[in-house]
Amino acid sequence: MKDGKQVWNSSVGGINLIPFKALVVDEIDGNVITETRLLTIEDLPKGEVLIKVIYSSVNYKDALACNPNGNIVKKYPFIPGIDLAGIVITSEDDHFQEGDEVLVTGYELGVSHFGGFSLYAKVSSKWVVKLPQGLSLKEAMIIGTAGFTAALSVHELQESGVHPEKGPILVTGSTGGVGSLSVAILSKLGYEVVASTGKSDMKEHLLGLGAARVISREELIPDKILTLDKQLWAGVIDCVGGKSLSYILSSTQYEGTIAISGLTGGIELNTTVLPFILRGIRLIGIDSVYTSMPIRKIIWGLLGSKLKPAMLDKMCTEISLEQIPDVLPSILKGESRGRMIVKL
Repeated sequence: MKDGKQVWNSSVGGINLIPFKALVVDEIDGNVITETRLLTIEDLPKGEVLIKVIYSSVNYKDALACNPNGNIVKKYPFIPGIDLAGIVITSEDDHFQEGDEVLVTGYELGVSHFGGFSLYAKVSSKWVVKLPQGLSLKEAMIIGTAGFTAALSVHELQESGVHPEKGPILVTGSTGGVGSLSVAILSKLGYEVVASTGKSDMKEHLLGLGAARVISREELIPDKILTLDKQLWAGVIDCVGGKSLSYILSSTQYEGTIAISGLTGGIELNTTVLPFILRGIRLIGIDSVYTSMPIRKIIWGLLGSKLKPAMLDKMCTEISLEQIPDVLPSILKGESRGRMIVKL
């Protein structure tokens, strides 16, 4: 801004020094603060694609980024937000044109590169996915990294031959972002879903998402875990890990598949090779950060068509940029429900 007037520059889509809002995490005198600030395009890091962000979403990793002990941010000041969806303003890559609707998740967006809690973002063109048919920008962010992880998990089950007729699918941590979207996607595809949760008041919510049955997480942590127990699950989407995974391995059906993406239950795994070599069980790790672009495009395409959960709008709460700091404590405590999206 110069003498109170807007400055325009066609090299950045008509925007040069016009101030815009962003949520910034900064360290001042040894204290980490999170606040809304006015920035300009010149404050953003390098990137071939300039995007006007329309929606972002709030995730556990975002809450960690705003926490001084979160071990996410390495250099201040920083803009969190591991998801974003918006409109291309300018692009140095011919694959993207001004006006394209796009989304970005993964590739350390909001972790080592300024993220989506900003009206504008500059990113590498190698990270950008064109918005698939069947999804709006808002729906893409209700899905976000959590839904992408859920869809990738479901895809792995299907690729391993775990189809609805095989039997029930267990989803752990089912009230979280990945868990709740997994329940909704699996239910849409005709699977019998058993949702595990530690929140007794969320039973009706999970049944509403399509779960056939809701069980307590304590049922997955028996006092004694057998090497091979009764075969219960044709497949599992595990968003928790830890001790419950040891039991899940012992109780998964012959040639069943477990797709694991979570570690809130801990990173240790006490098991033997017997579930793998006597029952042919597959344990597949799900990483949504560095998923290759060809697979990423396939999964997002499926989310726009076959895997898109019903009633997405009912699965989210919409907030403003300024409200983000207020909701972070509940996310860190695991008290949030469903998805939370940010309207920029």
